[in-house]
Amino acid sequence: MLARKGLLPDGFLLTRLAEDQNQRNRSRCRSQRARFITKTGSCNVAHKNIREQGRFLQDVFTTMVDLKWQHSFLIFTSAFLCSWMLFAMIWWLLAFAHGDLEPRDPNGEPGPVPCVTAIHSFTSAFLFSIEVQVTIGFGGRMVTEECPLAITVLIIQNILGLIINAVMLGCVFMKTAQANRRAETLIFSRNAVIATRNGRPTFMFRVGDLRKSMIISATIQLQVIRRTVTAEGEVIPVSQLDIQVENPLRSNGIFLVSPLIISHTMERGSPLYELSAQSLSSEDLEIIVVLEGVVETTGITMQARTSYTPEEILWGRRFVSIMTEEDGRYCVDYSKFGNTVPVRMSSLSSKELDQTRGVQEGSSDAQLQGWGLVRAGRGGFRRGGRTCDSSVPQPWYTQSEKPEPEVEKKGQKKKVQLEVIGRQIEDDGLGEMSD
Repeated sequence: MLARKGLLPDGFLLTRLAEDQNQRNRSRCRSQRARFITKTGSCNVAHKNIREQGRFLQDVFTTMVDLKWQHSFLIFTSAFLCSWMLFAMIWWLLAFAHGDLEPRDPNGEPGPVPCVTAIHSFTSAFLFSIEVQVTIGFGGRMVTEECPLAITVLIIQNILGLIINAVMLGCVFMKTAQANRRAETLIFSRNAVIATRNGRPTFMFRVGDLRKSMIISATIQLQVIRRTVTAEGEVIPVSQLDIQVENPLRSNGIFLVSPLIISHTMERGSPLYELSAQSLSSEDLEIIVVLEGVVETTGITMQARTSYTPEEILWGRRFVSIMTEEDGRYCVDYSKFGNTVPVRMSSLSSKELDQTRGVQEGSSDAQLQGWGLVRAGRGGFRRGGRTCDSSVPQPWYTQSEKPEPEVEKKGQKKKVQLEVIGRQIEDDGLGEMSD
């Protein structure tokens, strides 16, 4: 199906269809690998056989914030119900011990003053417990001066109720203001690309912010997760290697006011130095992207994460431009955020390219050195002369047929043969050695 003219260029549509087809073919041919970080940024790690479960109870607040909403609401509801039932039982016991629950004749003499008025059963004690803790105060039930213990219980219940309310409000606030909610408006390109930039193979991906509020002091980090084997034979299943982000400021800081293409040059010292187009499909690696910064509106530190597996890295492609200038301002077209175009690029790795260039440069340097150097005196070299055809160094005076240097004597120029000067220098050297 072709796109309607003016809505989506045909080139981008064909590119997108080709990418989807390649991804489907890759998913069919290769079994899905376990990834360390999912595309949404969550850690794909399962913790099992944890024996010290009591450590989570030592940090109850963090545990409550990390729980899911349904679990948090269940715990808060259970906490309120348990506290109401506990103090309802205490109020009922106080009334029973003081004799307030005994039946009295309404036409008879009034009995002793109760500890709490209008408590005749456990149900009325439960209602009084709720009124005390949530400070409703309907006016039908109240604590009297008859029982000092009842006043003490009232104080304890009020304090405990305030603590439960404070913890609940704090957890709800922290869960609603968590930094991962802000990270949902930070988007990464679905695929990463490898293309030539400034003559070097470069790993690139695109990141953007959908909100107008900026991320202050934003920094980005790249890591390669791969299985490595040490020199002693130790197998490290998850080895984390840092990747240097290309930045003229020599830092990982970025100014994320518009979508940026983050790049990494695959040069010597890079974990991707030996990666080629053929070995990319068989590599067992994962490139993790971590974006950190401070939310401008709340001042909370946030972190957004994603990862790229070999199936999501496109060799020989480049991101299209999505920035345009209209009416004196820059506009970003997010419909082309992940679109790529093919570029001409060698399928060799950076290491192989360096080796190829080194051989070529070495042969050219040898020719230049042979052209510009001749023997001069006692085994040294000097500039000038003809090309040295033989690899064995020849005496300098065999390279010249015509006299070159001129010696001045008393204002007159006297021509001297090079052979004579060379023999004199060698004779002087032999004389010094004999002495």
